[in-house]
Amino acid sequence: MEQPLDRRLNAYRPDLADARLRERVEARHYSQGRAAQVAAGVLGLHRRPDPAAPLDSQLLSGERVRVFETRAGWSWLQNEADGYVGYARSFCLSSEVHSPTHRVTAMSTPVFPEPTIKAPASERLSFWGTLSAVGARDRFVERAEGGWVFAGHLAELDWRAPDWVATAERFLGLPYIWGGRSGLGVDCSGLVQLSLAAAGIAVPRDSDQQAAAEACGRALPADAPPDATLRRGDLIFWKGHVAIALGEGRVLNATAFPLMTVVEPFEALHARACQDSPQGIVALRRPG
Repeated sequence: MEQPLDRRLNAYRPDLADARLRERVEARHYSQGRAAQVAAGVLGLHRRPDPAAPLDSQLLSGERVRVFETRAGWSWLQNEADGYVGYARSFCLSSEVHSPTHRVTAMSTPVFPEPTIKAPASERLSFWGTLSAVGARDRFVERAEGGWVFAGHLAELDWRAPDWVATAERFLGLPYIWGGRSGLGVDCSGLVQLSLAAAGIAVPRDSDQQAAAEACGRALPADAPPDATLRRGDLIFWKGHVAIALGEGRVLNATAFPLMTVVEPFEALHARACQDSPQGIVALRRPG
């Protein structure tokens, strides 16, 4: 029997589905969707059209989405960047889609109404968000989306940081947020996804998807002991979680345990993994 499509990556409900899935799922109506762009610095992607619904992921400024339905202030959509499906506030989306020119390389950066640091910031853009520049003055870049951003916090769109582990270490001390995927806070898989993206490696959103993704690297031999000899950059998976090996018996982990991104001993992480699952550490991989 064919396995059902992953609803995280495929937009379908009994009443409505992505028209591209017409031959694979049954729904009362199908939608081609319409193009839109994230107009907020960070936009929550919820499981249901309800601000109290679980936050499954986040969208970043400039990301393009396909909107299948808009109703009562909420849009049901799919993020083109990683394929994730969910509900987001409609007023934070723009039907005017700009081609991005720059990417945010600071963990976050304020947007000013005028090109001066003395103006009150209206919002904050996240690391890895994008913008379309239409002008420059002094040390600031003017956005097509409105507002001014400090040029020193931006880079050309093709900017990359090859040492993805060093990028992950920049998140140290930031809060753990369930569904977080931004420079304001992350969850475990959001940390891995953003850090690898900065190195030019696209991986899925959630840890179970990452554990199965070829882009996340090759699995180590099944009999490889989960010990402190892990090399820097190994990805450590267990049920519902992922962490990053730093070498010398240390791991980098966005975790709810202290509610932040921390460096901790591998032994401590391994002990918690064995409590969470009888299998303990279930996969160790090395991204290319």
